[in-house]
Order: sequence, then structure tokens, then C-alpha cells
Amino acid sequence: MTYTISAVAKQFGLSRTALLYYDEIGLLSPRGRSSAGYRVYTEKDLLLMKEISCLRNAGLCLRDIQKTLGHKSSHREGVLRKRLEGLNGDIRRLREQQQQILSLLGTPEMSSSTRVLTKEKWVACLRKAGLDDKGMIRWHAEFEKSSPEAHQDFLESLGLAQAEISAIRKHCLDVAH
Repeated sequence: MTYTISAVAKQFGLSRTALLYYDEIGLLSPRGRSSAGYRVYTEKDLLLMKEISCLRNAGLCLRDIQKTLGHKSSHREGVLRKRLEGLNGDIRRLREQQQQILSLLGTPEMSSSTRVLTKEKWVACLRKAGLDDKGMIRWHAEFEKSSPEAHQDFLESLGLAQAEISAIRKHCLDVAH
């Protein structure tokens, strides 16, 4: 079965111009042409377009996508890990900006209308769930043990100072030993 450029563009939510550009840069060139000279895409082309689409949705630029296609999985993994690290940094910076804006606004009620979870809200939630201080320490220790990077991210998302985060994480390690 074959597909026209318009059908492929519609299926993947792209413009015809985007597919023409993909062809121009060698990212996705159709396998054939119709008798009238129009581009014709095959099932194999659609599979490749699906992979390109997945990588674009992961935020990779076309240059990085081009580098990963047809290379060993270790190369692809490296590109994806680099993107993930970049996203983690972006998220950290956005959280910091969010905290800074809340601080500049200076209105405590504003934090309740955002997705910001403060230390106070989190502690109150844990208390309502029945955790005492020892239970909270166990919770943090388990989080630290199972996923230290995510624990760090979570503590940062609460708006804690780095010194307090370090103290919590150190205490978790002390509890584990």
C-alpha cells in the first residue's frame, strides 16, 4: 500500500511543507514516485515517520533525530539521555522561577492557586495520612534509597534551600545504616 504526501502529513499532524523539508534534508525521503511524479510513501516510510514523530515528541531536534536514525542503539540512548538531562535542568530552573515569582508576589494565597507544593502543605498531608516524625523520616529514607535523584528533585520542588535538602538526604543515609 502507498500513501500520498497529503495523507502522510494528515496522519502525523504535519504540513506538506514539513514533509518536503524532511525529504530535502534526507530525513524522510519517499521510496517512490507516482506516474505523475508525485511522492509516494510506503509502509516502511510510515514506520520511519512514526519513529521520527516519537523522537520529535520527546523534544529532539531534527539534527539529533537524523543522528540517531540508522545508528546503534547505544548512540540513540546517548542522545536520549542527553535530552533527559536537559529536561531535568529545565524543570529545575522552571521550579526555581516559579518559587521566585511567588516570592515576588508576596501573597501566600497565590501558592494555593498554583501547582506548587510547599513543605508546609506536604508535611500537613503526611500528618493527615497518619505519619509522625519517625514515619516521615522512614518515608524520606525509602525515597532516597529507591530513587535518590527523584528525591532530590522532589525536595527542590518544595522550595527547600540546598542546605536543608542536604541535611535531609544525609539524615536518610544515616538512618539507612
